[in-house]
Amino acid sequence: MGISLWAVEERARFVDAAAKAGHYESFYVKACGPDGGLGLWIRHTVHKRPGEEPTGSIWFTLFDRGAPAPRATKLTVPASGLSAPAAGWIDVAVPGAGGPVGAEAGSGRAEIGPGRGEGAVDTEALAASWSLRFGGGDEPCRYLPADWLYEAPLPRTKFVAPFPDAVFDGTLEVGGASLEIAGWPGMIGHNWGTEHAERWVWIEGTGFADAPDAWFDVGAARIKLGPKITPWVPAGMLALDGVRHRLGGLGAIRSARIEESPTACSFSLPGKDIVVHGRVEAPQKDFVGWLYADPKGGEHHTVNC
Repeated sequence: MGISLWAVEERARFVDAAAKAGHYESFYVKACGPDGGLGLWIRHTVHKRPGEEPTGSIWFTLFDRGAPAPRATKLTVPASGLSAPAAGWIDVAVPGAGGPVGAEAGSGRAEIGPGRGEGAVDTEALAASWSLRFGGGDEPCRYLPADWLYEAPLPRTKFVAPFPDAVFDGTLEVGGASLEIAGWPGMIGHNWGTEHAERWVWIEGTGFADAPDAWFDVGAARIKLGPKITPWVPAGMLALDGVRHRLGGLGAIRSARIEESPTACSFSLPGKDIVVHGRVEAPQKDFVGWLYADPKGGEHHTVNC
């Protein structure tokens, strides 16, 4: 396993957000047991309303196909618990023994940077801790087709995968039970912007039994432009047999197909010399629901599996 220079140089954007601007950002871990049935999802997020200080949150979810439902919790802290460490990407923590005014009930800390992630969260809903190490043999994935788009006002959401094909090792404790993380495939993602899309779908896959070096990562969004909402705009990548195939883009709006429900999604995504199609689904009990807040107000109900 290795760490590319580009992944090391990835950085948090919230530290550069103007005082009057709205901003959201997340660095997230997605890993699944190689034998199936278990999945780990950890988000380190920033939310900043225009003219206000940012808040930070730790989101933790353990998906277990054999359990009645996922085990999940979220802890939010004020700006005093949020930082971008010199050797990492983001650190979210409850400062002080009792927690500051404005923090939710509970305690926790989560830090992530190139090759490592450490954290613990303890709320009324759940107590969990983790110590993870990760690496990957592939270069980071930039979903947008041109580098200048990452500095432009539009699109309002930017996203990149510093480790699109990560392999995780470490330890995990959830509700007093210990779990060893050994060779779990997954990814590290990073997104930021000023506004969430009106609707979106994200699909990601690694650890394919018949193609262990392959990975698939795509997002599709419907964007609100005044009173109208665009068709699905997909953007993503398939890495197969050592070749990257860029999928979607503005030119693929008419030829792409996204058909989604709360527990399933069918898709057909064209690239330059390839079309990727498939379907993902899971029982309703294996989803967890969250509210994603926009910096300028409003919320989006989402489900994740």
